Amino acid sequence: MNLIDRYILRKYLTTFFFTVGIFIIIIVVFDVSEKLDDFLKYKATFTQVLFRYYALGSVPFFLNMLTPLMNFIAVIFFTSKMADQTEIVPILNGGMSFNRMLRPYLVGSGMICALSLVSNLYILPETNRIKVQFENVYVKPNRMSASTSATHMQIDSNTYVYINSFDTKQSVGYNFVLEKFDGENMIEKLMAERVSWDSTASKWRMENYTNRIINGLHEEMLKGDSRDTTLDMKPQDFEVYENIFTEMTTKALNERIVKEEIRGTGMMSDLLMEKYKRWVHPFSIIILTLMGVALSSKKVRGGIGLSLGIGIGLSFTFLVFNQFSTMFALKGGLSPLIATLVPSVTFLILSLILLRKAPK
Repeated sequence: MNLIDRYILRKYLTTFFFTVGIFIIIIVVFDVSEKLDDFLKYKATFTQVLFRYYALGSVPFFLNMLTPLMNFIAVIFFTSKMADQTEIVPILNGGMSFNRMLRPYLVGSGMICALSLVSNLYILPETNRIKVQFENVYVKPNRMSASTSATHMQIDSNTYVYINSFDTKQSVGYNFVLEKFDGENMIEKLMAERVSWDSTASKWRMENYTNRIINGLHEEMLKGDSRDTTLDMKPQDFEVYENIFTEMTTKALNERIVKEEIRGTGMMSDLLMEKYKRWVHPFSIIILTLMGVALSSKKVRGGIGLSLGIGIGLSFTFLVFNQFSTMFALKGGLSPLIATLVPSVTFLILSLILLRKAPK
């Protein structure tokens, strides 16, 4: 990289981190004003709020969500300022092509993209877990559903489970039915009035159970007060609350997807959306960087204000587009992979068109 490359890269990174700092301060101030009553109501200490909730939980979450947009605004801001101060014209007149001038932008956006990708895969699940746990205690303690009803689950290729109701706080289920099949023939049906999770032994305790064992024309009926059974399911499989999958590690998320393919509890779209977003979301940083350079590299009469206004408008357009595609995947049956890729691919095509028309 030559002197001009280092100059552009330095301005890029300093503007980006300054923009991040300003946005985070504004977001935290608004978030505190919104949740202050909850903090006081549920007696969260100042240290818990400041360090545990914001420093370790919410700030990383907001950074991950808004990094592409903050990067986009930063690129437009400093590039339009360079154009307004007639710095880009001498660079191009000095023999550097427009495409060559994109190199420091690609290096800078690539660095931020790599950091965001590593954060998505390895850091954010842990920080999101801290954030969700804090909110479940000090912000909305009743947000998690206390019970689920009429749950059907396939725990392996031949075993099906039904629980009429499950108390997620007590890890207790009622009217439990387990059916095992050999092909199309049922070979066992276990029914229990109550099941409870033994966390010490990692087993389920059946109470007031009846076990019907079928062997062709012969049947055997067993009854008892209680028995322990090992099943490939845990109380966490019945928990339903906001952002439950964002706190899973990448390994745990992949394992849950494999289980969901067998069980079919209706969470596959949510799981796949979370998985694909972790991989695709960071690359939108590079796409929006290219668009930002194409929009702001020309000096205009409106100055940097016009370019910045266009950039903010496109930023929110991208955010809304991304949210719409997510809702279509979760509620409308759209493929999660397509829903994740459509906003980025659409803006990539738009970026390439704008780059082609940008002044050279």
